[in-house]
Amino acid sequence: MSSVIALPARARAHLNASGVALARGGRPVLTGVELTVSAGDRLGVVGENGRGKTTLLQVLAGTLTPDAGTVHRAGTLGVADQEMPVDGERTVGDLIDVELAQVRAVLARFEEATLALVDQLPGAEQRYADALAEAESIDAWEADRRVDISLAALSAETDRTRPLPTLSVGQRYRIRLACLLGAGHDLLLLDEPTNHLDASGLDHLTARLREHPGGVVLVSHDRALLSDVVTTVLDLDPASDGRPRVYGGGYAGYLEGRRAERERWETAYRDQQNERQRLAQNLSEAQNRLSTGWRPDKGTGKHTRATRAPALVRSVHRRQEELEAHVVDVPPPPLRLRVPDAATVAGATLLRADDVTVAGRLESPASTLLGSGDRLVVTGPNGAGKSTMLSVLAGVLDPDSGVVQRRRGARVGRLAQESPAPARRRAFEVYEAAVGRLVGSGALAESERVGLGQLGLLPSDAAHRPVTELSVGQQRRLDLAILLAARPHVVLLDEPTNHLSITLVDELTEALGATGAAVVLATHDRQLLRDTADWPRLTL
Repeated sequence: MSSVIALPARARAHLNASGVALARGGRPVLTGVELTVSAGDRLGVVGENGRGKTTLLQVLAGTLTPDAGTVHRAGTLGVADQEMPVDGERTVGDLIDVELAQVRAVLARFEEATLALVDQLPGAEQRYADALAEAESIDAWEADRRVDISLAALSAETDRTRPLPTLSVGQRYRIRLACLLGAGHDLLLLDEPTNHLDASGLDHLTARLREHPGGVVLVSHDRALLSDVVTTVLDLDPASDGRPRVYGGGYAGYLEGRRAERERWETAYRDQQNERQRLAQNLSEAQNRLSTGWRPDKGTGKHTRATRAPALVRSVHRRQEELEAHVVDVPPPPLRLRVPDAATVAGATLLRADDVTVAGRLESPASTLLGSGDRLVVTGPNGAGKSTMLSVLAGVLDPDSGVVQRRRGARVGRLAQESPAPARRRAFEVYEAAVGRLVGSGALAESERVGLGQLGLLPSDAAHRPVTELSVGQQRRLDLAILLAARPHVVLLDEPTNHLSITLVDELTEALGATGAAVVLATHDRQLLRDTADWPRLTL
């Protein structure tokens, strides 16, 4: 059930969800969600793909009814979905009018109250005072100006006569986002709002959300936005009790809380596994004693050993009961990335590129020199040739000019921006085939082979499914597993955070800082750029 107060609430604005649960196709999507957002609160919602983040926003907005639990809202509501269908020949101005409908209604009520006051109608003074207070509470007269400012800041179309179907998906999304930022809603529900934004647009969005007087619920994989904006984080990835967790203290508090939660989970699981192993060992030892005591050797001590049999039987029964009574009620903790030791060649140049260019893709000559442990971030605007440069370094693309030299025997691994076309074979078969080719060619020693399960990237059930059935994020994890299994001397990463969870990206970032391999990185991920701020830059 849901209850809505659609009038501006300002300081009284709030959003509350209690015990929200929802299943689809018999599979639980949301379980036991609890949250409260008041004016000034900015709640970040995170979790692996498929955890129900978008579904939760739909429940909070009232467009989807949960199977259990309640949602209460007080205040006006603005929603930015990831999808934005376009009907007919609506214009930019039409979309602005739709998104500012509540502002228009407030101004219309003020106009009516003003006319009633002029005509000295009964109760007109109170109506005018109420209408004026309502309009002032959302600064209604400035709404269109605020929208115009956001349209410009987000690089959106400002011509209100322009038909929406003539605009790109990104342009339409930016127009709606500008409207939401300018409308003065009490509550904002935003689903991946950084999609389609450039650097200046991201800065504007960050500033407007930080100064928003109402409540904000923000679904995002953008760690920089979460770090800069949110005051609280709801993690939909289940904790050890199978329920989501809310962490205070902003994004930093979430990171610390999640780390502590995982350590407690891993410790509890390990303790239970150790206890079960101890009980099983006790049972095995009791069974061995029974076997040797029940069939004594002929001769001296036969009677003594035979009389011990009942006690040994009771001991076995007791050990069996203890083992059966021991319940492992802590589920296996989440996988943790484990990166194999990288191959290193001390003091040697592994890869060198001198003045390489590719016609139409990498116009300005680029050069670099890499040895073990070197770090490099390739930067530049879209279209400058960052991906092309990594392809040239990887040897999958020949330069039109310039020279690339690789040390004999040096393994160069590249993670492309997107996964290759998915195979029909099961994930572990694709992985084993890739590793097998390296071993068969002599590029990788048999002793260096690493099993897929050892990397902490894909759970067993996913590893045994056809790649075509894996999610985009799981396919990306498989790509990363194949790259790491090759133990490359040089690691080339093109937008490595694409489709990966926040937790895995943090673990990967830590591993990149510690590896002995040379690492070359091309990314637009602002948090990753912050984390690698001390790495040398190659600007294209």
